[in-house]
Order: sequence, then structure tokens, then C-alpha cells
Amino acid sequence: MKHSHRTFENPPALPHDVVTEAVERALGDTAHAPSAAVALVGIALSDDDRAFIEHCCIEVGTRAAAGSQLLGLAGLCLGHTARRFGQLSERAIALAEALATRAGLDPSDVDGRALDGLDDIRSYLHHGEAE
Repeated sequence: MKHSHRTFENPPALPHDVVTEAVERALGDTAHAPSAAVALVGIALSDDDRAFIEHCCIEVGTRAAAGSQLLGLAGLCLGHTARRFGQLSERAIALAEALATRAGLDPSDVDGRALDGLDDIRSYLHHGEAE
């Protein structure tokens, strides 16, 4: 039996205009969600502009349709951002909490990655570290 080994590489942080375009396309047409997902993960893991990462996650988390794979991913990416920077805005924290609540109530609405993101936020942010 032949085993195939899959490798995973973290996507790079793309230029902000490319990320913004990918997010806007995905919010208008779910067929573009995979490109937006790669763009979001790339910035969450590697971009140095926390405000831009939060802005993109908030756009996705507030505008994507129920059931979109991007909703849970937005919550997860906010968790990555909290881990990397040690802080998030109040608005980003509130969104992550709302997405996690939705995921807990109906995983077909928001997938469980939102719960993982909130766990990261709770682990890496300490009381008073919201902006």
C-alpha cells in the first residue's frame, strides 16, 4: 500500500490590496472563499499590521453569509492575531466571542474554528489588554 504524505505550508502574507480584493470577492461570491481563506491565514500568521488583520477579520466576520467557511476562519485568525501581538481591539474580541457563541449553538452556521480562536484569545490576552 502506498502512503501519500501531505505537507502543509503556511501561506505568506500578501500585499494589503491583494488581501482586500480577495476578501471583497469572496464576500460577493462564495466561489472565491478559498482565495480569501489563504489571504486571511497569511496575514494572521505573518503580517505586522495588527489593525489591518483585525479589519479584514471583522469585515469577514460581520459580512459573510451564515454557513460560510470564512466565519469560523475569521475567529481563528483573530486568535492567531492575539497570540502574535498580545492584544486585540474590543471590537475584535466582541466579534470573536459572538462567532464562538454561534459556533457553539450551530456548527453549520459557524464552524468550530471560531471556538479555537476564542480559546487562543483567552489564553494570550490578559484582562485589560484590549485596546
